[in-house]
Amino acid sequence: MEPETQTYFLQDDGRIPNHPDFPLVVYQNALKDTGSAERIVNRHGWSNSWSGSVFPYHHYHSNAHEVLVAVRGEAVIQFGGEKGVAIPFKSGDAVVIPAGVGHKKQSASGDFTVIGAYPGGVQYDMKTGEPNERDEAVKQIKQVSLPSNDPITGKRAPLLEIWVK
Repeated sequence: MEPETQTYFLQDDGRIPNHPDFPLVVYQNALKDTGSAERIVNRHGWSNSWSGSVFPYHHYHSNAHEVLVAVRGEAVIQFGGEKGVAIPFKSGDAVVIPAGVGHKKQSASGDFTVIGAYPGGVQYDMKTGEPNERDEAVKQIKQVSLPSNDPITGKRAPLLEIWVK
């Protein structure tokens, strides 16, 4: 059974470009066994993984999509910049963040931990919405290719069915 998803299309706010075509995809209760989250996403082709928290400032990656899986605790993550959407995120939830979509931890429990990974193990860049990085970032975001698989299910669905519509 596929996990339940919600999608959020986030507009360019002048500082954070967000993605022109792909929505943010949130998976509620994506994984029951959060201890195997990193192995699961790695097996599905999303690698260069890490474990930690989410930065408490707006940032994005112009050259890579990213999956985050909450493995402990809970947080509120704001996506899309200052005018974006704040989403509660708890252990077992996952989110696929398209290239260019800003994200920032607003609040979190003391034990909040996520794992992050990137399709094909891309070495991601780090952008914070500075005016001098914008033109190049916007060009790069449009060139990031679709991942081969959904990081949670390992199939096309639901991610690629949402992004290819």
